[in-house]
Amino acid sequence: MTSSEAPSQRIPPFVSLGSARSGSQSVTSPTRTGRTVQNQPKSVDGVAGADVSRETMIQAPLAGAAGSDDGSPIARQLISETKRRERLLGRALPKPIKTRIMTVANQKGGVGKTTTTVNIAAALAAAGLQVLVVDIDPQGNASTALGVEHHAEVDSIYDVLINDFALADVVAPCPDIANLICAPATIHLAGAEIELVSLVAREQRLRRALDTYSEHRETSGEERLDYIFIDCPPSLGLLTVNAFCAANEVLIPIQCEYYALEGLSQLLKNIEMIQKHLNAELEVSTILLTMYDGRTNLAAQVAADVREHFPDQVLKAVVPRSVRISEAPSYQQTVMTYDPSSTGALSYLEAAAEIAER
Repeated sequence: MTSSEAPSQRIPPFVSLGSARSGSQSVTSPTRTGRTVQNQPKSVDGVAGADVSRETMIQAPLAGAAGSDDGSPIARQLISETKRRERLLGRALPKPIKTRIMTVANQKGGVGKTTTTVNIAAALAAAGLQVLVVDIDPQGNASTALGVEHHAEVDSIYDVLINDFALADVVAPCPDIANLICAPATIHLAGAEIELVSLVAREQRLRRALDTYSEHRETSGEERLDYIFIDCPPSLGLLTVNAFCAANEVLIPIQCEYYALEGLSQLLKNIEMIQKHLNAELEVSTILLTMYDGRTNLAAQVAADVREHFPDQVLKAVVPRSVRISEAPSYQQTVMTYDPSSTGALSYLEAAAEIAER
């Protein structure tokens, strides 16, 4: 999708993404039960407020020991990351002509759907764009990562789909990032597949809720949403069908392993059926390679195969395997706020910028 020449927003410096945590050794964040979780310090040398990734701090002395030898793998990596950060700082992100609704889907589990959803949403919101994340996965992992309550007593997207609640009464703000809101999922969604079967226009219920919410924002004087990301469960049931019918774009995260390729053809067949019978506007606009391990030939081969078959859809940005990305949800954060200087945060910032400029 092509962006318009509308006003642009800028990606702030990395330190501003973690500004809620700068200047202190550790920060506490609320949990769903009212308890607090002690966050880890951003440095390994005890210096308060040092907003530097542990991975970088560990590698830096080794790079220094290599002297001026740019042939050192670690030195090359650090130089490359520094240049990538410099290209992002102050970069303008265009606002789309209309709201871009992107369904993040892959029927294979563990490929990074939720991680991709929340981190790209966080990166775009940090750049000043208005972003909504709709969590329709019964596990509610996107809600957890964004720090939004999603226990059984909370009004959720289940109530929107089954009980005709207004989406405006369900959405909650992300406590760490401005301009980012989330429609949470609860365990009730586990039975929604069965309950949707008997409902009228069961495939269009999410789409109608989003249309009504957009009208509500307009009449109440709120800014128009720039992006809506729908995080799907790892299946192709009615919840995912609702997501496909509500969206105009599909973002497919693909793990750089063989099994991830096996299910891709089936996913594309299902999307083709949706295009033919339910939503002609739907298109696979974006494919993101995740969990990339450059040390293995398999990852490189999978990446090459995907790029060969989908040259226009695959993003140049690649998300590597990263401990920091995996750690962030345990602190109810995205990696963008948990460790904004990490390689994972950098990769998702690049992916977000690339999506916005398409």
